Amino acid sequence: MLKFTMNCLPTIAHLQFFRPRPQFSSLERHLPQHLRDASRDTKHERMQQILRRYSTKEECHRRQGLEKYRQKIASDYQRIFRDPYTLNPKIFFQPTFLEAFRAKGKNLETSIRSIMSEPVPGVYTFNMLNLNFCEKLIHEVKHFEAWARNTDSSILRLNTGNEYGVSLDDIGMKATLDKLMEDYISLISRVLFPDVGGCSLDSRHGYVLQYGKDKAIKEDLHVDDSEVTLHVCLGNQFAGGELVFGGQRCKDHVNGGTHIEKEFYSLLPVGGQAIIHRGCRRYGAKPIKFGHRYNFLMWFKSSVFRELQAHVKGFKDFCDECQSQKSARRNEWVAAKKRVEEMLLLESLSKDYYESCLFSPCCFYGSNVVCYYHGMLLLEHRMFAFCDFLCDRMLFVGK
Repeated sequence: MLKFTMNCLPTIAHLQFFRPRPQFSSLERHLPQHLRDASRDTKHERMQQILRRYSTKEECHRRQGLEKYRQKIASDYQRIFRDPYTLNPKIFFQPTFLEAFRAKGKNLETSIRSIMSEPVPGVYTFNMLNLNFCEKLIHEVKHFEAWARNTDSSILRLNTGNEYGVSLDDIGMKATLDKLMEDYISLISRVLFPDVGGCSLDSRHGYVLQYGKDKAIKEDLHVDDSEVTLHVCLGNQFAGGELVFGGQRCKDHVNGGTHIEKEFYSLLPVGGQAIIHRGCRRYGAKPIKFGHRYNFLMWFKSSVFRELQAHVKGFKDFCDECQSQKSARRNEWVAAKKRVEEMLLLESLSKDYYESCLFSPCCFYGSNVVCYYHGMLLLEHRMFAFCDFLCDRMLFVGK
């Protein structure tokens, strides 16, 4: 029997070259003419073949390790349910969720928004998965983990900070997750998150994560490596484990910044209910007090959005820290402008005073000229300094 160890298995972080990358959109224009009108999957496979020619030996080794790992599961693992491996909407989803997607054209957006609640700004909840299906998915994951223990096989764990997760692609649910993204989540993201690539999602990862009091998991505030993140609670037999949400951060401000988040929001996961938000939203999970919670988690990405963001300079509209810094810069600019206006007024008053002294027979002409001359030199020096300061700020704020 083929046995895998954790040393020879690739981690999710090492599998970046399996995802659609920004290079694909650049390569697409160089494809032969007969492939430009082909389906997205055909073009994607062709570009992957080209990129694999330039893979390092280490990348090739990891790719081969993943292929062998999945081949072993496909040949040896005996599934206990068929439902998770073929997306049957009537079995998967709750009736209210299905009803929302029966609308067509312009009515679709209104229909999707009708099933959404927004308990936290930018974080939406809606009833999604059928509870019977949730139970089957939990049992399937438990069965897979038991099979791995009994056959002394290692499970490819995730780099999400949770050591008790299973990648659903590995156990054969790739087609199910692809259809879920293309037919449902992409439509939701177009409506709710067009500002972060929600209109062009082209890759995804799907996991089932387990949380429990006996499982030491540290879930501090963090952001996901995704444009859109979906959580679905699969069970209700637990207490605690609330999700805590903070603000939004771009990649430049993920680990800090001067912006202090004054408000945090907590949401208690409910069985079958989905929580969807931007991947740049900071969030964490409180400890489980008792029981176990299984969470179905998906990350969705847009290679087009990521390539465009690589060329965007200055402040990001979706980042709270960027907006805080932009506001501070604008306040500095306004204050500087006000000070210059005051100095221009002072100059005007000084000039009027000088002219009144010059033509007044009652004033000491010589002393007034000297005072005005020294005052104007000082004023001129300050004006040049403030003009330099303003130029720097105006150039920065304009970005």
